[in-house]
Amino acid sequence: MKIKTDEIVSVIKQEIEQFTSELEISEVGRVVEIGDGIARIYGLSKAMAGELIEFQTDSGAIMGQVMNLEEDTVGAIVYGDYLKVKEGDTVKATGKLLEVPVGEALLGRVVDPLGNPIDDGAPLSGTESALVDIIAPGIAARQPVSEPMQTGIKAIDAMIPVGRGQRELIIGDRKTGKTAIAIDAIINQKQFWGTKDAVVCVYVAVGQKESTVAGVVQTLRDAGAMDYTIVVSAGSSDPAPMQYVAPYTGCAMGEHFMWSGKEAGKTMSNGTPYPKHVLCVYDDLSKQAVAYRQLSLLLRRPPGREAFPGDVFYLHSRLLERATKLSDENGAGSLTALPVIETQEGDVSAYIPTNVISITDGQIYLEPNLFFSGVRPAVNVGISVSRVGGAAQVKAMKKIAGSLRLDLAAYRELEAFAQLGTDLDAATQAQLDRGARMVELLKQPQYVPYHVVDQIISIYGGTKGYFDKVALNKVSACEKDMHEYFRTSGKAIWDAIDNTKTIDDETGKKLDEALKNFIAGWNG
Repeated sequence: MKIKTDEIVSVIKQEIEQFTSELEISEVGRVVEIGDGIARIYGLSKAMAGELIEFQTDSGAIMGQVMNLEEDTVGAIVYGDYLKVKEGDTVKATGKLLEVPVGEALLGRVVDPLGNPIDDGAPLSGTESALVDIIAPGIAARQPVSEPMQTGIKAIDAMIPVGRGQRELIIGDRKTGKTAIAIDAIINQKQFWGTKDAVVCVYVAVGQKESTVAGVVQTLRDAGAMDYTIVVSAGSSDPAPMQYVAPYTGCAMGEHFMWSGKEAGKTMSNGTPYPKHVLCVYDDLSKQAVAYRQLSLLLRRPPGREAFPGDVFYLHSRLLERATKLSDENGAGSLTALPVIETQEGDVSAYIPTNVISITDGQIYLEPNLFFSGVRPAVNVGISVSRVGGAAQVKAMKKIAGSLRLDLAAYRELEAFAQLGTDLDAATQAQLDRGARMVELLKQPQYVPYHVVDQIISIYGGTKGYFDKVALNKVSACEKDMHEYFRTSGKAIWDAIDNTKTIDDETGKKLDEALKNFIAGWNG
């Protein structure tokens, strides 16, 4: 038998060429204990805090993350179905941190906290990845908040204004309209979509019922707002690790757009400018804190006040500090955060509410008594505050709404006094009548945000007394007709305010004249 040496040589050469000197070394451990989304692993001696790990189960790989580094074992959380992980399963260290997909492909999608679509749509394609947990930009990378983030809600844009890059807390008991305010703010961004001022919205649902999230998505879809919105959902039936990480995932997805301002001339696939402004709604962070408390107690971390771990403040501060208005050198993008906190029986002095109040730049407090008496949105003007937004408020709004908060506070006091049944002089009665009409004017239906010019005209008309002679139950109808009037006959004045965002002497005279003519001719 003749051996073909040249064939053998060529095979050996091929094998040598294919051989690489790099060996893939991966550290492997074994699951010692598993349950409730927590795993204890033996053998990962070189694992780092926050490192991504891979559980090798019978039904495929499941991701997890190292949380505790102990003497003999590692405590980790499981991202996914922990019921598929068994004692004795192999665990591989990856040497990476948790990343999620980001980019334009996510717009209009509903995803889980790991970035996997859960809306029966097509698989994601053409996405980049971004780290979920990063250090927030430093002071030098930021600039003061200077642009308004219009929510479309009269009571908020006038008295508790929010700026782009601000963190404004929405706080109140359950069923007082907290989510409705956030959804209104998202729907109101439709007017900017496709322009250089476009805002991408990220709605993070933590611990909500799936039916509730589906309802929110449908509302956004009906309003045409899903085109620029990403929904991240960690439902109430999802494991605690997913609820814990969901807000960071939403923030990372938003930050991709915020930093895009550094790339001059960048456009989307439809040719419009790439958005660099982001609005993130975290609904709600009290449920995230409860999920984190569960993880911490199971990981045997020492409990503190109300059984929350000592670093629960850091849990929220490292999330909300990522909201910012970037400096011009960094592209001047912004990420505005609207965290939601649910209170028990109106107790804003509880542990988690006070934590988040101290991190944010103001709060919108919704009061059940106002809500059930028909004042909606049920904003309590007394303890609601914006520590930044006035600097970013539209000049015309700032000018006319300056005294509104004090007037409403005075009205509330007079109203309480008047209920005693004492006779009132004409001036006090006039003040009461004016206040009652201002309260009516600030009422607003759900999911119907107002354009800022319509808001300005309404509040101007109310504070100047043009609605004083209108019957209280007809104020809403009168206001609606007034907006229609300024969109038709008074369009020139509407455009003047819209273009300049101010009310100068000349515009003020024209506006007064138009309001007089409208009220004189209105027969409700």
